Amino acid sequence: MRRYARTLVAFVLAAGVAAGTTGWVSGNAQQALTGPPPGSAQWRADRVLGAELPDPEHTAPAGVARFFARLSTAEQHLLLVRHPSVVGNLDGAPLELRYRANSLALAAEDDPRYRSLAAPGRQILAFDPRGRGQVAEVFGDLRTARRVSVVVPGSDNDAGTFDRRVAAHGAPPGMARTLHTAAGPGTAVVAWVGYTTPVGVGIDAATGSLAEAGAERLTRFAQGLTADGLPEPAVFCHSYGSVVCGIAAHRLPATDLVVLGSPGMRADDAAGLRTKARVWAAKDPTDWIDRVPNVRFAGLGHGTDPTDPAFGARRVPADEARGHAGYFAPGTDSLRAFAAIARGTAPPEGARSPADAQAPANAQPPADAQTSANATVPAGAQASANATVPAGAQTSANATVPEGAAR
Repeated sequence: MRRYARTLVAFVLAAGVAAGTTGWVSGNAQQALTGPPPGSAQWRADRVLGAELPDPEHTAPAGVARFFARLSTAEQHLLLVRHPSVVGNLDGAPLELRYRANSLALAAEDDPRYRSLAAPGRQILAFDPRGRGQVAEVFGDLRTARRVSVVVPGSDNDAGTFDRRVAAHGAPPGMARTLHTAAGPGTAVVAWVGYTTPVGVGIDAATGSLAEAGAERLTRFAQGLTADGLPEPAVFCHSYGSVVCGIAAHRLPATDLVVLGSPGMRADDAAGLRTKARVWAAKDPTDWIDRVPNVRFAGLGHGTDPTDPAFGARRVPADEARGHAGYFAPGTDSLRAFAAIARGTAPPEGARSPADAQAPANAQPPADAQTSANATVPAGAQASANATVPAGAQTSANATVPEGAAR
């Protein structure tokens, strides 16, 4: 009976997972927004070019890209003017057309929640006003960027709250902006609120139904970027957004999957994600998500903590981050690590694979590692038995771990 009680308590606590920034509050059940963009019925019926237009729901992004590549500039502009809500959300369409289409759609929108999104100079890559609203904004020059990143947020995010007044690094555009600033020239970052997120912490946050719908949309969005000739992105997944990324992982074109403040990815380990992307995980010591049991039973909970060494993700240092929404705060070790991943440069100190850090004694180390037993191992090197490991690194047999090192 006691064991059953502990399990029941764990399930109750699991109902409190994955709020984006609000903490422990009750949430309202949400209906996921699925299907094609608004205005798709009129688009399907339009024969202005003398033939059927590609179906917004069923045509793959690569097919959409081929369709637009065959059009003249005048034909593209005609579709843009006639169907801004479709073109602005059509994955695979040229991003320059999408920016212009969403500018037109926002100019025609009279909902005061979206007024700030229409400000001149903003690069809105997707905008859907239905329900709570969905939006994606670009920071940097996406067309010329050598490296692209996408930020996928957690609960309590939608087009209506996109520009809310919180810490500069806390809301999705703040996360993307600070990441772009830290990553520097040659990079672009998309703040993607393209799925229906849970509201507060409730049953939606503890289950995967909204994440499953979001995974479909995220996969299609990323496929649209690559179909338009852009690099595969690094995808940064916060809180419930990491559940979305976990479900999408096996189909998602990405160089890296970076999860932060994650309640789990609906996989037992990184191999279970079935992705070619490098998998990274961060959790700061003050994040309340650490108090949520990593359980998964009867649809509740999201499984193994990605920062658990047994999961097999590369650990991103986050000792300087504070709280559940502090990972992108300027000057933190987590933001420095994220920026290096976004640039595609070598991982910074502490961002190492647990499999590497837990190498057994007498294992053959890489050529660039410090190797002898009892040696002091510099940051980023492989650790052997009895080695002293710097703070933030994962540990091997008998290693001395300073206070604050990753668990």
